Amino acid sequence: MTTSVPHAGSGAPAAPLSMDEAADHAAHFTRLADEIASAVLGKSDVVRMALVALLSEGHILLEDVPGVGKTTLARAIAAVTDGEWRRIQFTPDLLPSDVTGVPVFNQATREFQFHPGPVFSNVVIADEINRASPKTQAALLEVMEERQVTVDGRRYPVPRPFLVVATQNPVEMDGTYRLPEAQLDRFLMRLSLGYPGADAELAIMRGDRLTAPEDLKVVADSERLAAIAAAAKRVFIDDAVYRYVLDLAHATRGHDEIHVGVSPRATVALVRALRMLVLASGRSYATPDDVKELAVPAWAHRLVLAPGSAISGRGAADVLRDVLDRVPVPAPVRHGDE
Repeated sequence: MTTSVPHAGSGAPAAPLSMDEAADHAAHFTRLADEIASAVLGKSDVVRMALVALLSEGHILLEDVPGVGKTTLARAIAAVTDGEWRRIQFTPDLLPSDVTGVPVFNQATREFQFHPGPVFSNVVIADEINRASPKTQAALLEVMEERQVTVDGRRYPVPRPFLVVATQNPVEMDGTYRLPEAQLDRFLMRLSLGYPGADAELAIMRGDRLTAPEDLKVVADSERLAAIAAAAKRVFIDDAVYRYVLDLAHATRGHDEIHVGVSPRATVALVRALRMLVLASGRSYATPDDVKELAVPAWAHRLVLAPGSAISGRGAADVLRDVLDRVPVPAPVRHGDE
């Protein structure tokens, strides 16, 4: 295991984050995670990553079989952050205007008025997103990237914070459409809840130790969330860690089993999430091990594998783990090192 500690080199933030500040924000993060975990039993690691995505202004793709708590997780995130949530059930007949909204003619004013769609909320649950047509899926592209919707040449900003939690059934299931690469690249992370452990499932069956999302306490309002996000921007990342992220990205672009590697958007997204993950851990500086922890959830869904790899049964996460094993990890960088 390697570590990197902050030093007074180039690129250091003007106002470095102190360890006391990091610990304070980490405590708030932990309270958020613990409250959500009371509604989503036995999935603390997924809850933690989901909060990292939210506070990094990213979006989450949850890929799993039906009935494992994907919608519950999204509703719980909205509840603890005092946010408004809306759920969109994606079906083959869903139209783009059903997602973004539509202009409606007002007889009284003799003008068209925009009626906002369900994307105008803090947490948008795009349930079974890959059951809708590609045209309807594309209705989310602009709002996920720019936090706004453009209708008839006018721009309408969505509330902040803004998080899209899209659930996706495995693509092998009947009645599903594979998400295009441009759509997948909009998601900061792809996570999987998986089946609960035996003890957790037994507790769910009994109904004990399980809190409904609407009964969760508000732990952090928008001001607190903004403060945590601002603190994360002050997390120190050494040049060696930046270079490590870049080396990993280049390795995906030249790998024999990968047809399309990660994009520059993906490297920027990983670094943004890296800062929040570090802050959630109560530290003020990033290490290569933090990068390794984020690489699979942040990058695996963005890779397009070569046909030979797909035929062999190896998934993107398997290939990415090979990349992590092959790329040299930078040595510790300490104060005064050149």
